[in-house]
Parts: sequence; structure tokens; C-alpha cells
Amino acid sequence: IADRQEGIGVCGWILVSLSFLLVLITFPISIWACIKVVREYERAVVFRLGRILSKKAKGPGMILVLPCTDTFIKVDLRMVACKIPPQEILTRDAVTAQVDGVVHYRIHSAVSAVANVTDVHSATLLLAQTALRNVLGAQSLAQLLAGCEEIAHSIQAALDSATEQWGVKVARVEIKDIRIPMAMQRAMAAEAEAAQEKKAKVVAAEGEMNASKALQRASMVLAESPAGLPLRYLQTLTAVAAQNNSTIVFPLPMNMFGSLGQKGTGG
Repeated sequence: IADRQEGIGVCGWILVSLSFLLVLITFPISIWACIKVVREYERAVVFRLGRILSKKAKGPGMILVLPCTDTFIKVDLRMVACKIPPQEILTRDAVTAQVDGVVHYRIHSAVSAVANVTDVHSATLLLAQTALRNVLGAQSLAQLLAGCEEIAHSIQAALDSATEQWGVKVARVEIKDIRIPMAMQRAMAAEAEAAQEKKAKVVAAEGEMNASKALQRASMVLAESPAGLPLRYLQTLTAVAAQNNSTIVFPLPMNMFGSLGQKGTGG
């Protein structure tokens, strides 16, 4: 609509001339009805006899409009943060989830936003809901939980391509919250707990294996040095006395155990 090149015709120019003549006759009183102020963040789309006056919107600053023939619509060009209501979706692996998000967009072409769509904000919100459901419905629950950033970029690309003809630029899409049923949460918690328990058992088994190897090497070293075992025995007594002073330790000579073993073997 904004790209049409048709004029207003002969009758239109006659009406515009009469309107301009009326402004001159009633000047300077009529000038207050002709001057309009457009803010820095706004643009004005001017219609003359129902047709868009220019492909480019007017403003910011002061603009002139003719009474009776000209009307204008102000369009806000600031960034809009629109909350997407929670959408109940069914993921690819048949899990029900509720997802909500936020879409940030701004209008970069005021003429297209006015001429090509009835309500650009409502249309963008409805399209964001549809894109959210379509993109998330093709993902599994694991992908949905782990790849929120990639999914948000996919939704943004889908929205940006669809709203280009409306004069809307989608700057960012964010997924705020993902809610899944309580039964699924308990199942996922049990699975995570089992996985952690499995890792703990594996680590404990590896520790036992390393300890047994270390004890084997220590026994080989003690077997090579007969004086090492009494020294280790004395170190153990020192550690016990330092940790618990109420413990009474009666040391026995190591050769006694050797003689007892020899007598037991002889008997």
C-alpha cells in the first residue's frame, strides 16, 4: 500500500486548493490548527484525502497539515517489550510443558506499520505465540532445557522474516520460564540422583583399587627392609597417642610375634 504512485486526481487538487485558501483567509488563527508537533521518538504518517502523502513519515519536530483534507497518525518508534503468555506445548518426545517468554521489537518503518497491518502490536504478539509453539514443538525436552539460547535465536529469525513487511524489527527473543509436570520433575530428579550415585560408586571403587595397589607396593618395600616394619609400628603408636590421649597402648617387641609363629609351626 505504501508503494503506490497514484495521485489524488483533479477533484482532490480542487479540495486541497480550497483548504489552502481557507487557511490563508483565516490566517493567523488557522495556523494553530495546521501546526502539529511530533516528538523525537515519534513519526507522523500524513493522509491527504485518504491517501498517504509521502513514502517517508514526517517528523520529528513541527509539521504542517491542512484542515479538512489532511489527517495524521503518530507512530511510536521506541523499543517495545512484549510478554508472551504461557503456552502449553507438546514436545517431540510427547512431554507437556508450559513455556513463556519476552519479545523485544521496534517499528523502523512507520508508513508500513500503519498501511500494511491493522494493529501492529497485537499482530506481532499473536505471531510470537504461534512461532513459539511451532519451534518448541519440534524440540525434545532435553533440547528445550539445554538449548534455550539457540531456540530463542530460531524464534527471532522466524519472527523477523514475517514482520519485515509490517515495518517491524525484532531485536531479541528470550525464553523466561519452562514448567513441566511434577511427576516428570520427580522422575528427572530420581534419574539425576541415580546418575550421581553411580559416579560416586565408580569413584569409590577407583579409590579402593588405587589404595590396594599402594598397599601392595608398601608391603613389598617393607619386606625388603626388616627394620621398616618396627619403625612404621612406632609411627602408628605416635599417631594414636596424638589423636586420643585416653588410649593406653602396650607395645610388644616384634620378635615375640616371630617366636610365637615359630612355636605354632613346630607344634
